[in-house]
Amino acid sequence: MSEETLNRKKNFGAWTGRVKRAALIMVIATACMPWSTGAQAAAQEDIRVVIFADLGSKYKATVPAVTLKSSGSLSVGQNSGGSFQAWVGLPDSMARFSVDSYRVKVLEGNEAAAIKAAQALQKTNDKPTVFIGSKNGSSVYQVYAGLYASEQSAQAAVQRISTATGAQAEVKGNKHWSTGSYGTEQEANLVRTTIAAAGFDAFTVIQSRGQYAVWVGEESNDNKLSALKTELESKQPKLTLTKANQTGLIIRQEAGVTTGSQVMSHYMLSGADNSKVIVNGGNNGIQVVERSQRTYRGDMEISMTPGQLALVNEVPLEQYLYSVVGAEVYSSWPAEALKAQAVAARSYALAQGNRFQIGNVVDGTLSQAYNGKSSEHANVNEAVDATAGEVIKSGGKVVEAVFSSNAGGVTADASEVWNSGGEAFASVDSSGDTSAQKGAQEWYHVLLSSGKTGYIREDNAKELEGVTEAGLDKITVTAENTNVRPIPQIQSTVTPIAKAQPGEEMIVLEKVPQSGDYAWVRGPFTAAQIAKSLQGKVTGTVPSSMNHLDVTKRGPSGRVLEVEADGAPLKVKYPDMYRSAMGGLPSTLFDIASTGSYTVLGADGATSHVSGTQGTQILSASGTSTSSGNGVVVMNEDHHARVIDKTQSFIFTGKGNGHGLGLSQWGANGLAEQGYDYKKILQHYYKNVDIVKD
Repeated sequence: MSEETLNRKKNFGAWTGRVKRAALIMVIATACMPWSTGAQAAAQEDIRVVIFADLGSKYKATVPAVTLKSSGSLSVGQNSGGSFQAWVGLPDSMARFSVDSYRVKVLEGNEAAAIKAAQALQKTNDKPTVFIGSKNGSSVYQVYAGLYASEQSAQAAVQRISTATGAQAEVKGNKHWSTGSYGTEQEANLVRTTIAAAGFDAFTVIQSRGQYAVWVGEESNDNKLSALKTELESKQPKLTLTKANQTGLIIRQEAGVTTGSQVMSHYMLSGADNSKVIVNGGNNGIQVVERSQRTYRGDMEISMTPGQLALVNEVPLEQYLYSVVGAEVYSSWPAEALKAQAVAARSYALAQGNRFQIGNVVDGTLSQAYNGKSSEHANVNEAVDATAGEVIKSGGKVVEAVFSSNAGGVTADASEVWNSGGEAFASVDSSGDTSAQKGAQEWYHVLLSSGKTGYIREDNAKELEGVTEAGLDKITVTAENTNVRPIPQIQSTVTPIAKAQPGEEMIVLEKVPQSGDYAWVRGPFTAAQIAKSLQGKVTGTVPSSMNHLDVTKRGPSGRVLEVEADGAPLKVKYPDMYRSAMGGLPSTLFDIASTGSYTVLGADGATSHVSGTQGTQILSASGTSTSSGNGVVVMNEDHHARVIDKTQSFIFTGKGNGHGLGLSQWGANGLAEQGYDYKKILQHYYKNVDIVKD
């Protein structure tokens, strides 16, 4: 990438240092050809990462405008003739960008009125933007809301905006009259000032390097545009008007009322849906304020998906991987684990083709975690560089090398995740996953004298002498007001079950590892909570009540394939959906226990549910009796104990984090610690594959 910086005070020339990259970008942008083979994929030098866009069901993350900053300089232009052509440099190295779509003009007035209206809208979905303009020879503040995908949706917003602000809002759009082209911005500004002084909205527009225009009006339909022309010609008869229909950047000044910043330049991209501009930050990268102020390598492409701003990061593939690998795994892991992740991530990225229409991948875990330069580390960069160009292939094609955080000791079979996956995926041992538990505390699952159950971390407790009649240990805590947690994990936002005091005896039901990537506990969830989570995720009617939840079918690795509620299957589109359907579980390698019932296996192999409300038959030396059904401890053949009471809720215990298909990141770490190199790690997790460099 060239180190040359560009700004308005310098003469602009075409960038030649990136001819090959730019040419490839143009091919993708215009032809939209997917990568159909591994060889084609490996030839791609850049990857296109969608940050903001409205792509319907595929991806939706929208903002009305983005703020781009650089510690060096920013320049704006287009790719033309195989190279980057800078239109203008941004002297403040910071600017706001949006697209010229449907919006609502809320009001036009003084600063105080603008601030009041903007504050009223800031708390709504109709986010405001405040511009400073000039009209009739005076400065005015103009408040807008939106963007909206259509004139109809903008019109629907008018009433609620008017109600919220008390202003007479109106719909505006992307239809303008052009007064012609000018060789300098100053020349265009003189014309714009004259038109604005007559009371019209007029804007200076950058159309290319050294070419400016003045556009008048911002109408939402052709009828309004025609009416504007009649009015313009009556007051400005010397103007030659043509419809503005080419790509341009409308220059405006944003007041900073809603951004908490100073007045800054705001550029609105106008043109057809395929119009786009490139923002370049040189070697300093570009910070996207609205994306957690992350700084990204490469360029930012601004375009419009129907009615909405689209922001795409064009970045060299290997530099993209610096960030991805650093975000996906710990930089302190062994080099061979980092290399395995780099090859898997590269393969996954190249296998995506043009999946997201305007880009190859998105910047979140729907594709791969991508946090820009903030997640880069020297160890990670070395691993990426050491494997540069290497991919996983099967049958001559690059494998879509999906991976997950932790497989829970065994990876998933493709049938357990999305019902498909190809020959490269099979369930394999992943014993290295236990490396995620190194150094983690264990927790006591305890029964309090009140009948409540919860968890206490081992370093906050001491064991007492003697056991219960059932052979269960007893503990007490070592500090006053020790929190008894609902699961074996500190959750600062979750209220503890109780506060335990020194000297108070508690029965130990079992000792479990701290919930983490390898082993975990979730719940208890009431039937109502489960029913709410099931809405929209299962086919058919969600049961109004649930007395029992049972896993009735498992796959090759033991992952859940079917769950029944009171004997009726809860059907999902694919098995991995049970994670979200059951309240956001880490994996589908789980068991379900209820607090209000237990299952009895009869001599004939049949099972039956016993409810806590029924009471429990207890056989003792003095005969048979029935318990109250509240606070009864039951124990299975493995001596795991739990408490049954009269309230019904469900507890999920499981292993693993993620879908479990393909590479297990923690498993790779464990294998690397055992001395495996990255190729052997990858060939353990992906079957019948080759690691090749194209």
